[in-house]
Amino acid sequence: MKKDEIYDALLEPIAVMALERDGAILSKSAALLQEKMGFWWTGFYLVEDRLGDWKGLDTGVAPEQVKDEEIQPGKGPWMMLGPSVGPPACERIRFGRGVCGTAWAEKRTVVVPDVDEFPGHIACSSETRSEIVVPVFKDGEVAGVLDIDSREPANFDSVDAGWLERICALVSSALA
Repeated sequence: MKKDEIYDALLEPIAVMALERDGAILSKSAALLQEKMGFWWTGFYLVEDRLGDWKGLDTGVAPEQVKDEEIQPGKGPWMMLGPSVGPPACERIRFGRGVCGTAWAEKRTVVVPDVDEFPGHIACSSETRSEIVVPVFKDGEVAGVLDIDSREPANFDSVDAGWLERICALVSSALA
């Protein structure tokens, strides 16, 4: 089966979950993508909009180092790991850092054919060779991202980007 055909077959069940306002749409979508596409890791990172949620956690940045302009509703400065399938992953990602943080900051899909060539790549697994990150928008702002890793180099292209953007538009209904 071609990649387009697999993605097309995934749209209907995800669209049905979105219509039902199924609260588990993120975890179910990640699981469907992982199973049907055979990715290495599939998951969502969700934007945290209050610095206070991070007090006492080891974020690598002291609260006094975070600039006031970084603390805005829907702008983080962090994303937290949401529903995911695959090996353990990074729990928090800072605005503008790594592939996920870049997709968030630039409000666009980022396709990385070789993660070793991406400046500032955050390596959650040494087995990841390529990655795609697609923003999930809510009310015009990035509310989270869909992050997918592959053990194969250059595994993602514009076909993946187009279909995954459609899927992210569907799952956005689950985000507050």
